[in-house]
Amino acid sequence: VQLQASGGGLVQAGASLGLSCRFSGRTFRSWTMGWFRQGPGKEREFVAAISWSDYSTYYTDSVKGRFTISRDNAKNTVYLQMNSLTPEDTAVYYCAAKMFGHVSATMDEYDSWGQGTLVTVSS
Repeated sequence: VQLQASGGGLVQAGASLGLSCRFSGRTFRSWTMGWFRQGPGKEREFVAAISWSDYSTYYTDSVKGRFTISRDNAKNTVYLQMNSLTPEDTAVYYCAAKMFGHVSATMDEYDSWGQGTLVTVSS
């Protein structure tokens, strides 16, 4: 599996930004997808996930109501729409995949990882 994340950039606080992650190498619709992030000097943390089966979603509390994860199986792509960004959202964002798995915040459950895309939110 190969994952290619894109869409990062520099934005001001309060702005919106959309990330994309292109999946290849296997059958995308069989994989639960997740987004994680790692801020400066911080450990990598879970952001959001979307199920392969019923498209159920799961978010960390700090992004609920601001971020939306979605997927397009026809395009082999998972998205993360981020609204009302704050400087605390500054991080490298990684997409990850787990085959046939339920949505999870546990990094070790994900089999494949993308290279990350940097999001910087200025105050």
